[in-house]
Amino acid sequence: MNQELLKIIDANLNRTREGLRVCEDIARFAVIDKKISRSLKAMRHSVTKALLSSKRLALRQLVKARDTKNDPMKFVDFEKQKGTNIQDIFMANIQRVKESLRVMEECCKILDQDVSRKYRKLRFDAYNIEKRAVKK
Repeated sequence: MNQELLKIIDANLNRTREGLRVCEDIARFAVIDKKISRSLKAMRHSVTKALLSSKRLALRQLVKARDTKNDPMKFVDFEKQKGTNIQDIFMANIQRVKESLRVMEECCKILDQDVSRKYRKLRFDAYNIEKRAVKK
């Protein structure tokens, strides 16, 4: 199996789950909205479940392909922007989630069409959760 493709999927799977966790905790502790927090938690679990449903992909394969030691971009930091607040952190992370879901959707088209469709649905779910959170 294409190791580079597995690395891309692994990085974006992690990015998605991490971004969802940040948003989930903001919804839980800062916005204090149970529905949004629960939706984000359910989505975080669904991201992994979608991959586990594949007959061609496995978490074990992704971990084996991972090469953080040789990743030239692993410690690229961005300066804090002036005026950053908790809402900005939420918006930045939900954007990362949507982008990484799109990458997984596209890459999984090569390996497993059903998983690709699941990630497309999750991406649109993220759009809807984002809209509900912005209203808060």
